[in-house]
Amino acid sequence: MRDTRKQAERLITIRLRYCINTHLDEQGITAPADIARAVGLSQAEAVRLLTRRQWREGDVAALHAVADRLGLEVPLEGLDPAARTGKPA
Repeated sequence: MRDTRKQAERLITIRLRYCINTHLDEQGITAPADIARAVGLSQAEAVRLLTRRQWREGDVAALHAVADRLGLEVPLEGLDPAARTGKPA
């Protein structure tokens, strides 16, 4: 049986990465050094966080912090099955 919490977090990280990357691209911020400045991380950290394919513990919090820094409101409704059923996380 799959861990539904991890599955929900994976979906949330995908949504956050997509929204952050789309926003940066629309602003013309595409060079790694410029992305790092915009998100407030070192260049290596910013590139790893925004491009990695594998889910890692702490990614959701880090991506939320980046979205907040950029002033983005990312819709996450419907991504967490535990929230819909009222089950504790």
